[in-house]
Amino acid sequence: MVDQAERRTGGSIWLETLRNRLYGRLLLLLAVALVFMVLAGSNVLDFWLAALAYAGVVAIAAVVPETTDSASGLSAAGGRSELAFADAVRHFADALPDPSIVVDARSVIVHVNPAAARHFPGVSPGSPIAFTLRSPQLISAIEAARLGAAQTIEMHQTVPTETWYKATIAPLAPGDPLNDGVLVITLQSLTEAKRLESLRTDFIANASHELRTPLTSLVGFIDTLLGPAANDKEARERFLGLMRGQAARMAKLIEDLLSLSRIEMHQHMRPTAPVELGGLLREVAEGLSKLAEDSGTQLDVKVPEAPVTVSGDRDELYEVFENLIDNAIKYGADGDTIEITLSADHGRPGFDALVSIVDHGAGVASEHVPRLTERFYRVDAESSRKKKGTGLGLAIVKHIVTRHRGQLSISSQPGQGTRVDVLLRK
Repeated sequence: MVDQAERRTGGSIWLETLRNRLYGRLLLLLAVALVFMVLAGSNVLDFWLAALAYAGVVAIAAVVPETTDSASGLSAAGGRSELAFADAVRHFADALPDPSIVVDARSVIVHVNPAAARHFPGVSPGSPIAFTLRSPQLISAIEAARLGAAQTIEMHQTVPTETWYKATIAPLAPGDPLNDGVLVITLQSLTEAKRLESLRTDFIANASHELRTPLTSLVGFIDTLLGPAANDKEARERFLGLMRGQAARMAKLIEDLLSLSRIEMHQHMRPTAPVELGGLLREVAEGLSKLAEDSGTQLDVKVPEAPVTVSGDRDELYEVFENLIDNAIKYGADGDTIEITLSADHGRPGFDALVSIVDHGAGVASEHVPRLTERFYRVDAESSRKKKGTGLGLAIVKHIVTRHRGQLSISSQPGQGTRVDVLLRK
């Protein structure tokens, strides 16, 4: 009884499918019938032969499915249940918090949910997946998933910023002829986890190297105070001063490492809050005016009267210009003027603001310039340590500017000073 009921149900579905296909091709069948009638009426074709040929056309129209019958819902011949199924797939994909992409049997994108549109602006329906997400591993996994088994891979992209995703590719409805070959691709971001893992490794390696020297000095001073200089008041005061300096250096180093870690954690996310640069530069210069005065340096700030606004994180941009001006005071001032200039009309396409910081100090040789933004790189390590430099200031600047989708350039020549340009956009 169950088998008979199943056969009756299957037969009903089959008849419904035939009716839907004939109804969807009604205009085409009427046009073909008209052609055969004209041919038969003009004695070009025998009436019974024309009738037989037309019957064959109707049979083909009823049996052969349209190539666009799929989860894309693009077929006009699909029944109401098929269209409802396609809409359900779209709504389900749109409800997912992670990026989700649906592709058809030809690997052409048929739907992109809002999360995927935000993370991958170049991905759009109607485009082949291979043209928009250029990942050989993803294409191979798509081909493997067509055999019926879901695939999971790790996708690594380097443009515009370095990102990692866990991609899961699964057939939409295995065994359903209507949706044969349709795949759902979901992408889970691994970027923050990867960056955290890298930051932990870098922190341990860099911190252990940079903290070793001040810690060794502190241990030596303590041993001296506990031993030969235990009752020497003058030596005790001198060593305590040195110990305070080494402790301050370690504190600054840890502060810079944590700042760099926070920035790298969100490197792939561009800040979008409006920041007015003119007021920000004046505020930074005012905060460093005492340091500049103590070094016999003048800060010359030139900003336009009209506000110059960019998109960004105000605290991070403050840190950028504080580090750059502080470096100019420490390493490039030599008692001269430091010029800080803001310009909105700079002739650099794609950018809306240019901040230039120019000193007239000793400058550095050209071979050092490309490496100045590397972590812990110092042109003169001894001089940097005496001026309480950690070797992380320009690395922090570079990462913040990159996160803002800006551009940092440094030019310098011995005896001609150093110029640093920061380009930002709205």
